[in-house]
Amino acid sequence: MNALFIINDPPYGTERAYNALRLAYSLVQREDVHVRVFLIGDGASCAQGSQRTPNGYYNLERMISGVIRRGGEVAVCGSCMDARGLADTALIEGACRSGMDELTEWTLAADRVLTF
Repeated sequence: MNALFIINDPPYGTERAYNALRLAYSLVQREDVHVRVFLIGDGASCAQGSQRTPNGYYNLERMISGVIRRGGEVAVCGSCMDARGLADTALIEGACRSGMDELTEWTLAADRVLTF
């Protein structure tokens, strides 16, 4: 199965991105599931590196890195990055700048599309 997660919410302030990545991480651990995560709108900030959170608080950088390490793909909307002043070099290793063409392809290839 191919699962696509589209995350619109910022990394902190709500728990939508956190919950999306919890589910993505759970699914990516299954052999028969391919996971893709597309970060758009305020969700683009989820892939910013060097996040510092208080001890005991979730950290989306580590969560996204876990998805990537297990074979998941993570793409970030380029125009959303530009609007937020997020440079390509600020992205977590393994996350890449992308756009609507790739989101379109990922959507068409997905068996399930989940939006958060």
